[in-house]
Amino acid sequence: MHLSLRLPALLPRLLALLVFVTAGALPARADPSEPGCRPEMASLRLPIRKVALAKDEARLTFVGHATFLIETPAGIRIATDYNDYVRPQVTPDVATMNKAHSTHYSNRPDPGIKQVLRGWDPEGKGPARHDVTMGDVRIRNVPTNIRSYEGGTDYDGNSIFVFEIGDLCIAHLGHLHHPLEPGHLRALGRVDVVLFPVDGSYTLDQQGMLEVLKSLQARVMIPMHFFGGGTLSRFLASSEGLWPVERRSEASLVIGKANLPPRPTMIVLPGH
Repeated sequence: MHLSLRLPALLPRLLALLVFVTAGALPARADPSEPGCRPEMASLRLPIRKVALAKDEARLTFVGHATFLIETPAGIRIATDYNDYVRPQVTPDVATMNKAHSTHYSNRPDPGIKQVLRGWDPEGKGPARHDVTMGDVRIRNVPTNIRSYEGGTDYDGNSIFVFEIGDLCIAHLGHLHHPLEPGHLRALGRVDVVLFPVDGSYTLDQQGMLEVLKSLQARVMIPMHFFGGGTLSRFLASSEGLWPVERRSEASLVIGKANLPPRPTMIVLPGH
């Protein structure tokens, strides 16, 4: 019998085989009742594309405690108060540190970090001095004092790190223990964004921190280092009526010189 005469009889079998082979080549569809994505399907997720930053802009992500990831338009990544407990998911180009507690520094920083800037002189010979430029960001420090473990004063044991990205100026107060003096304010210069601790016990008391914020007059103020919602709520209650408060649902935001709020504003990011 010729093959052409047998084709009509074979077609149903061939179609069934084709459906079987094709179905086996495709990934199984997830059960819609299952929460989230199955592990074996994770590789099929499309990467999230971040919006490109313009000049004088920065992306800030609150990683936790006193650690922020700062990203610049040229792609430079900076981690503040880099430590072994709370780290960003990416290796930064620059890590700044302070030594008050082990949650603010690391003795084992990622070897991929290009610049590690400690806010104190490890040899105890005076204040740390940093003024470096990487890509489109200038990073400098203003030394301050901290309490020693014995209860005294560890002079120049902390640094306020300042990040200048184009015409945008961001200051991270680190583990600040005392009010800012006129010399500190002159060294800092204009501050557009300040990242400041609000715990009120390990660092400067909350009323003192309010006075620091008044002296800086930054247009954006982002609290950190608050050990839970209760401490943060007490600080926000004490500042009620001084500045408007915006609570954000995401830990990241883009801040630019051109879109700073018209008056000083407290922006609260989710974190701890």
